[in-house]
Amino acid sequence: MELYLNATSPYARLVRIVLLEKGLMDAVTLKWCDPWADDADLLKANPAGRIPALVTEEGTTLSESMLIAMYLDSLDNVKPTPPILPTNSLSDVLHLAGLGQNLMDAAFTTVIARKHYGQEIDQSELGQRRTRAMQRLLEQLNSELSGNPTAEPIHLGDIAIAVALEYLAFRLPEIRWKEAHPQLAAWHAAVTARTSFQQTAFT
Repeated sequence: MELYLNATSPYARLVRIVLLEKGLMDAVTLKWCDPWADDADLLKANPAGRIPALVTEEGTTLSESMLIAMYLDSLDNVKPTPPILPTNSLSDVLHLAGLGQNLMDAAFTTVIARKHYGQEIDQSELGQRRTRAMQRLLEQLNSELSGNPTAEPIHLGDIAIAVALEYLAFRLPEIRWKEAHPQLAAWHAAVTARTSFQQTAFT
């Protein structure tokens, strides 16, 4: 398999973490690229020019990080691993994954808007809406997640939320979510101590 990615995409990082947690990293060739440069190989794999994009062994290209994660979770591999989408708690996991995805989207869109239009774009109607969404999501996550994770193994909801929080700290440090939400910060510290997070840190 081939995975098109870069080092600063939270969506690509989510997929890399899933690969590590599922023991599939050796089965994938990482194709580092700049999606903003209309990379020819990336456009051939995914005409939308977006990362991550996973080309399967059969030559099918999958896009969107959550869909790629679902596919990877379905693969059999030599060393069986626990599912990241456990059927006995699927609705709860998908609920948390959705919160993480929404936080990631709001943060990423804010960063891209600032890149192209300057920080004053935050004062636009859409910019203010994104800011309010991030604050509401952080408050809800702080209320739902308490202290250290109680269950092993990690699931897709944990991964999505922790990656989104890491992206906030990386790209929007002025939000200072750890200081405002200490309960969530304790949960985040426990999850990101895992090897899969340490090996995929934003750079």
